[in-house]
Amino acid sequence: MSATVPAPETATSGVPPLTRPELGLAGVGALAAAGVGALGLISSFAAVSEAAARWGFTSPWMLPVGIDVAIPVFTVANLLLIRMDMALAWVRFVPWILTLITCGLNVAAGHEVWAKVAHGTMPLLWVVFSEIGAHIYAVRIGAATGRRMEKIRFSRWLLAFPSTFALWRRMTLWEITSYSEALAREKERQLARADLRETYGRSWRTKTPRRERVMLRMGTMAPGSEQDIPAPPPAGKRPAPPAASKQRPPRQTRVKAKGTPQRTFEELLSEARTLTASWTDAELNAEAVRTAVHCSAANARKLRDAMKTERADGRPLHAVNPEGETPTAVAA
Repeated sequence: MSATVPAPETATSGVPPLTRPELGLAGVGALAAAGVGALGLISSFAAVSEAAARWGFTSPWMLPVGIDVAIPVFTVANLLLIRMDMALAWVRFVPWILTLITCGLNVAAGHEVWAKVAHGTMPLLWVVFSEIGAHIYAVRIGAATGRRMEKIRFSRWLLAFPSTFALWRRMTLWEITSYSEALAREKERQLARADLRETYGRSWRTKTPRRERVMLRMGTMAPGSEQDIPAPPPAGKRPAPPAASKQRPPRQTRVKAKGTPQRTFEELLSEARTLTASWTDAELNAEAVRTAVHCSAANARKLRDAMKTERADGRPLHAVNPEGETPTAVAA
């Protein structure tokens, strides 16, 4: 038997991490960007201070310092909020507005056209580099948390604008951050739409059940052919036979034992006469009769009353002799 060689695992899709030379190059670029941005802010200090002095500021240096220091402060605040996944949309525009104000003040300080352009360009460098840093932070945090939505290619927007807009709309509404997943759902939706039209005809939009229409609109409805066909069993393994159902043994009905046959009142009276033949009237009570005859309290009271009535009428009480012997009469 020849051993099968396992296929090599493919690398997971995604951007590979930066190498050490690339990290060093990125660090040098970040330091250079910070230096250029700082030079831009420093260069605008003199021009804005002179303009503030002409405008009547008692401390002209406070205007450029306040604006130029606020720009990096809000830039760092924006980056920290992005890092903590608590980004605020309006915070990123504060450095832009402050930079535009600085550019306007620098342009106003220049006398010629190119002087105005030079004075206005230097402060813009800080905003450009801060936006690059914010973009890097946002992309990395979004990739780590899975909340950043991937962009659709510009070529698709150009070639199929209506369907691309519908795809972008579904991605935005249902929080589909992966572009490849959105494309896969769009393919399934198109196949499901074709199946519905084949099933219900041209008026499938009105004949299709409402639930299926909603699922089709959401892009979560897969074609029925893929849902109904079960997956084939793996090769070399036969499906296990269904387990035979165990037959339960028949329930055994328990036959209740018949109790003592219930005696009639005449039989109870005959037995009571035999047992109480030698009793006096004082001893003839319901409790004694019930104990002797083993009957209920109600029957005992009836027997007591019947026997007392017989004694009052003068009827002789005698014991029943089944063998035919002559009973001994008992005086009432």
